[in-house]
Amino acid sequence: MEDEGGPSSRTSIDFGSEEKHQSLSSITALRYPGGEDPSAHVDINDPNRPKFPLRQRMHHFTWAWYTSTMSTGGLSLLIFAQPHQFPGLRQIGLAVYIINLLLFTVICTAMLTRFFLFPGDLKKSLTHPREGFFFPTFFLSVATIITSTQRYVIPENDVALLWAIQVVFWGYVIFTTILAVGQYSYVFSAHSFGLQTMMPTWILPIFPIMLSGTIASVIAATQPAIAAVPIIIAGLTCQGLGLSVAVMMYAHMVGRLMQSGLPNREHRPGLFMCVGPPAFTALAFIGMAQGLPTNFDADMDGALDLGMLRNMAIVGAVFLWALSFWWFFIAVLAVLQSPPKYFHLGWWAMVFPNTGFTLATISLGNAFQNEPVKWVASVMSIGILLTYSFVLYHNVRAFLIQDIMYPGRDEDVEDH
Repeated sequence: MEDEGGPSSRTSIDFGSEEKHQSLSSITALRYPGGEDPSAHVDINDPNRPKFPLRQRMHHFTWAWYTSTMSTGGLSLLIFAQPHQFPGLRQIGLAVYIINLLLFTVICTAMLTRFFLFPGDLKKSLTHPREGFFFPTFFLSVATIITSTQRYVIPENDVALLWAIQVVFWGYVIFTTILAVGQYSYVFSAHSFGLQTMMPTWILPIFPIMLSGTIASVIAATQPAIAAVPIIIAGLTCQGLGLSVAVMMYAHMVGRLMQSGLPNREHRPGLFMCVGPPAFTALAFIGMAQGLPTNFDADMDGALDLGMLRNMAIVGAVFLWALSFWWFFIAVLAVLQSPPKYFHLGWWAMVFPNTGFTLATISLGNAFQNEPVKWVASVMSIGILLTYSFVLYHNVRAFLIQDIMYPGRDEDVEDH
């Protein structure tokens, strides 16, 4: 007799190698218990496969669509932070921010439509061994909206709006804490993943709470001292939790790469997710240190000297930036070695984490007042813009030709 946490109550998943693709018929049998899914005998890789109406395709509108809004929000932040500005650049950033709000609204509406048209999909999406890991991208999108709103919308001396952003920050911390604990607790009890199946998406549940530090680094400098210090302490705590869990996940990721090799080519863009945690932590370290009030060491005892803390933040940021640098080129070489053949929403991992890497580079350039580093960051920013445009084009194209939002082609199956 198995105990409650034993193998009998856990789902064993393996979606890491090319040889272990599941047939579409076995997957759809679970989704259509009362009858046969019309796509059950369709070869999903056949370019002449039948087309389906939008209503049926909404069944496969997954949480992974929020990767597009978190990337668009990141792009608006990157535009604002550019070390080399030109007339009209901030207006372009504002336009991207507004577009992101509209896109976020459209995706939220589409998700609600899916759950309305297909009762039971909400629970299935959250408990699915693959799609469930993309649920945190909703909160990552919210994080980029909060920070972009601070940058583009909130005036410096508007007391009411400054108070409102405090409330939003603390609310975000509460919800992402619940997510970080709750989702991992569910995964630990409901699923069983082999080391050879480890994918960077396992990091996603801890990512939103980690971005609390990034939000704190943006809003703290605009807050009064009495509010800024608690925000920075909370942000540092959340950032530390996020990075610590990510480092533990890195150990599994490296073990998986050493034991089983690189993932299936269709999943390799996801390796860029590993770039994000150290990059955003480096960005948060510098931002939070700069956001500390000038009277932080008011008693002048030297125990928490402001200058010392800022120097420590820069040193720590350099260490973490180097880790992002390493993961970035591991991912680049993996993708170039065997590029994916079909578009998946996981391609957006080539944008958002690398945006954090670029923002961290900008922050270091500003901290060191080093013009060559700033120019490197500007070149990296152009690369992000080109990558964003490339992924956006293929995303739209895949939607139109039904390469995504199609049975067996999305994150609601255990493998592609």
